[in-house]
Amino acid sequence: MTNRLSDAVSPYLRAHSGNPVSWWPWGDEAFAEAERRDVPVFVSIGYATCHWCHVMARESFSDPELAAFLDANFVAIKVDREEHPEVDAAYLAAASAFTGNLGWPLSVFTTPRGAAFFAGTYYPPRPVGETPSFRMVLDAILEAWGQRRDEVEEASASVLEALAQSPGGAPSELPTASELDAAVGRLSRFEDPEFGGLGRGSKFPNAPVLAFLTERAEADDDGAARFAARMLDTMASSPLRDAVEGGFFRYAVQRNWSEPHYERMLSDNAQLLARYTARGPLAAGTVAGIADFLLGVLRLPPESPASGAFASAQDSESAIDGVRSEGGYYARDAAGRASQPPPALDAKVLTGLNGLAIGSLAAAGARFGHPEWVDGARAAADAVLGMHLAQGADGPIARASLDGRLSDAVATLEDVGGLAGGLLRLALASGEARYASVARTLVERCRDADGGIAAPGGIDPVLASRGLAASQDLDDGATPSGAALLADAALLLWTLTGDDTHRRIAEDAIAPTLASALDQPTAFGAALAVASRLVSPVRQLVVVAEDPGDPLANLALADGPEPTAVVTPAQSAAFADAGFELFESRALRGGRPAAYLCEHFVCALPVSTPAALAALLS
Repeated sequence: MTNRLSDAVSPYLRAHSGNPVSWWPWGDEAFAEAERRDVPVFVSIGYATCHWCHVMARESFSDPELAAFLDANFVAIKVDREEHPEVDAAYLAAASAFTGNLGWPLSVFTTPRGAAFFAGTYYPPRPVGETPSFRMVLDAILEAWGQRRDEVEEASASVLEALAQSPGGAPSELPTASELDAAVGRLSRFEDPEFGGLGRGSKFPNAPVLAFLTERAEADDDGAARFAARMLDTMASSPLRDAVEGGFFRYAVQRNWSEPHYERMLSDNAQLLARYTARGPLAAGTVAGIADFLLGVLRLPPESPASGAFASAQDSESAIDGVRSEGGYYARDAAGRASQPPPALDAKVLTGLNGLAIGSLAAAGARFGHPEWVDGARAAADAVLGMHLAQGADGPIARASLDGRLSDAVATLEDVGGLAGGLLRLALASGEARYASVARTLVERCRDADGGIAAPGGIDPVLASRGLAASQDLDDGATPSGAALLADAALLLWTLTGDDTHRRIAEDAIAPTLASALDQPTAFGAALAVASRLVSPVRQLVVVAEDPGDPLANLALADGPEPTAVVTPAQSAAFADAGFELFESRALRGGRPAAYLCEHFVCALPVSTPAALAALLS
């Protein structure tokens, strides 16, 4: 056995470094070895807090006999889906040709060129019902490879041909308000009338869908508003929410929201913080709980090279009195937890997900009057910019790091869009134009030479060299697609600059998704949320005040639209000097605070009292 994972950036890969399997990391070298030996490739994809990934590792990948068989007949590659999301997306798309039960661990068998010819998910050590054992699958793959190679090549060619088709279809015009309302109606058919949420099986937070419902509520769709409120209130009072430390678990196994899968993800909690912040005072306790979880549990400590940034997740398993337990730590109250070591963190820092957390924390801190939350967002932003964009916004962008070491994974649209959106919201909450300037550069770098939308660093080179990168990041999973995140950032940027180039980037990023999104709103909530903003009136609010605690400022932050900014005269001038048109000529009036409420950059006369601003907002 050769250990190639012990020095990996990914904690998930490191966790498998002790397996008797001679794992290869993702890269050209593994496929070259498969070509040299003329053997199939086994690509195993998961992530550090994936429960069934841990189970399959214990049951199969730790079995010396099975590992020896795997090494003798395959080249085995281990991939962290969070480190290499394009690889995960490409092979998920390929796997859909073989199974409708997609998830992780994702088990894909490919030719030495990387083309998939069979795929599944978790396989047990012994057959269970109609599910074969992992060894049975390996035997069947080898039989096909040795005896029916022409069928294998034909299957892989068919999958490649399918992947080459554009998954989003031709670009579509922006939907009308009535078409968006109809999409809300389609969503409502999936609502569980008894226990709430979507579907009648396992229950997920569905944060991108909640974003769409929230935007339609802002557009005065009362049905969407009630639908979103039911989902948010149900989740906040359910076992999915950790009553002790405040964060939300990944999902609930049962229809009634019970039996959570206890991993806690940065992706879920960053998005849910934004959704509950939009709920306002009714959700103040839930907002505070999520913020405390992010800052108290997922924030990396001062001794970390990435101090202030956020870890990707916290595991579901821990040792309770020396015995491995799934969720046992979370079943205890605060005192009981204090006597036990907490579940491990996946301390990997991801650029895009940190951007989501930065934006959510900053916006929540501004709205609820918690400057320490804004400070936490600022510290995370500075950590990510200092490490992942060390050469500035025009330089290379790292997707991931661990303990100060950068991954060689290519930054995706998720990273650029997520970080840009977070920095813009931090700029609004903190009054610091420098963050908005970095965000503008990032967004503009995603317009490619042909006028299309692409991440600045291009696609994963291993996928590209094998013709496997046709799958685009268009639909939403647990997080918004990279295209939707870029569109969100570009549209918010447009409301600050007035530069129509930024609005066109937003439109172009989601255009390929719209036809599918209106018919399948459960899979495209984030894109539909942006589309709703694109077809709705744009309102902007700037308050200029020397004292950020001025009553006029407090009212603006509590009830204002997005974007709302409370800035000092000097900060307003800095934004204007940096080219953010919304702040042009925004100043005190007669030495008093002034509020400027605008629609499409056309502003009402400034007002200086809370009563006058409240009248404008209503």
